[in-house]
Amino acid sequence: MNTPAQLRRELRRRRRGLSRRQQRRHAQAIARRLAGLGPFRNARRVALYLDSDGEPATAPLMARLRRYRKRSYLPVLRKIGDNRLHFCEYRPGDALLHNRFRIREPDPRHRGLTPPWGLDLILMPLVGFDADGGRLGMGGGFYDRTLAFLRQRRLWRRPRLIGIAHACQRVAQLPTRPWDIPLDGVVTEQGFHPAKRQNRNHRT
Repeated sequence: MNTPAQLRRELRRRRRGLSRRQQRRHAQAIARRLAGLGPFRNARRVALYLDSDGEPATAPLMARLRRYRKRSYLPVLRKIGDNRLHFCEYRPGDALLHNRFRIREPDPRHRGLTPPWGLDLILMPLVGFDADGGRLGMGGGFYDRTLAFLRQRRLWRRPRLIGIAHACQRVAQLPTRPWDIPLDGVVTEQGFHPAKRQNRNHRT
C-alpha cells in the first residue's frame, strides 16, 4: 500500500469481509485470551470502546469485566477544538448519546469524567498493527493526543495500552511518527502479540 489512507481502506475491507460466525468466534476468543493476561487481571479500571465497522465485538469483553467486578469506561469526545478523549464509567443500561462523529458514548453528566491517567488499562481500537507496537487508527489522532503524557514517563507508565484486533489486521511494518504512542501489545483471536519495540521495557 502506498499511503496510510490506502492501507486503511484495505484493512477495513479485510475485517468487514469476515463472516458473522467468524466475528462471533473471534470476539469470544479475544475475551478469553485477554482474561488470562496480567495487565487485565491486575486492572480495576478498564477503558474499552463500542465496536463498529467490522471491529471485534466488545460485548464479551464487557461481560468479563462485570464478571470480575472491574469498572468499565468508554471514551467521550468533548467540545470541538479539544481533540482529546476523556473517559466516562459505563454500566449496563446507561443511556448513550451520539457524538459529532455519530459514535455512541455515555453522558458524562451522569457519572463524571475520568482522565486517562486515572485508568489502569485501555483496550484500544485500531485499523492495523505491527510487531513493534505500532498502531494505525482512523487518522484523527485522538488517542495519540490523549496519551501524549506517557512520553514523559520512564519508570512508571499507566495506563497499559493493549490493542484489540482480528489477526488479518496485522501488517509487516507501519511507518512511525514522533507523536505516535506505541502499544504494549495486541490481542487477536490467535493470541497476545507483545510489542517488540525497544522502549517496551519502560512499560512495567
